[in-house]
Amino acid sequence: MTSAQIEARRRERALKTKQVVGNAYLWLLLVVLYAPIVLIIVFSFTKSKVFGNWTGFTVQLYENLFTGYDRTAQVRVDPNLYRAVAYTFVIALIAALVSTMLGTLAAIGIFNMRQKSRKAVQFLNSVPMINPDILTGISLFLLFVFLGISRGLVTVCIAHVVFCTPYVVLSVLPRLSKMNPNIYEAALDLGATPFQALRKVLMPELWPGMVSGFILALTLSIDDFGVTFFTKGSGGLETLSTFIYADARKGGLTPELRPLFSLIFLIILVLLVVINIHSAKQKGK
Repeated sequence: MTSAQIEARRRERALKTKQVVGNAYLWLLLVVLYAPIVLIIVFSFTKSKVFGNWTGFTVQLYENLFTGYDRTAQVRVDPNLYRAVAYTFVIALIAALVSTMLGTLAAIGIFNMRQKSRKAVQFLNSVPMINPDILTGISLFLLFVFLGISRGLVTVCIAHVVFCTPYVVLSVLPRLSKMNPNIYEAALDLGATPFQALRKVLMPELWPGMVSGFILALTLSIDDFGVTFFTKGSGGLETLSTFIYADARKGGLTPELRPLFSLIFLIILVLLVVINIHSAKQKGK
């Protein structure tokens, strides 16, 4: 065997080792990410109040969640949980819709800037995403106190729009880069008003980025704790994240949270699968 063949085999073995290590690392990462979610889903099918204690398969917790009443213990499920769910999704929908509109318009404005100005604004847009939630929450809290604004639903919605909008900008900008830059001006030359060109020409081109930004903003808003905690005030407003925090401080979590988390995860998973399939079909056309 020549030295060249020996070297080729050595490189092949090194490449296979790298592939094995890389695949093992990837699977380990996926297990760490998804194992807690799988455990929550599994233990949502047992009625034990203590997480991790399997007492047999049952859908009792799902029944409790949908009826609001625990037949076994003869007590009502904490009504604050349902209020927290309602506030969470109302705030998330408002924040996602407003931030999608603002972020799309901001992305169009940024894209049409000169290169130096565009880079400066893109850098400023990335700062809120890098900032820790607690810093954003405290900053907004101090701003509302300084302006004398009473904290509540309105301030939480404003705060969520503030930290969601940069993510929408980041989702829409790549679509603008791929788009033909002349179609907007062509629409204007053909007699369309700026608003008509925006609605009938730009929006269809930017729609995939807008949808991605909307879903990202919705998920971020549902997930947020730090900003919500500092801007919700003391009027009894609770979202899921702040409700869980308060519930955990009492010494445990409401068992009905397990089926609720499972349903939210499955709904978002199905939504993402449908959107990805739709996007793949659009690319195939």
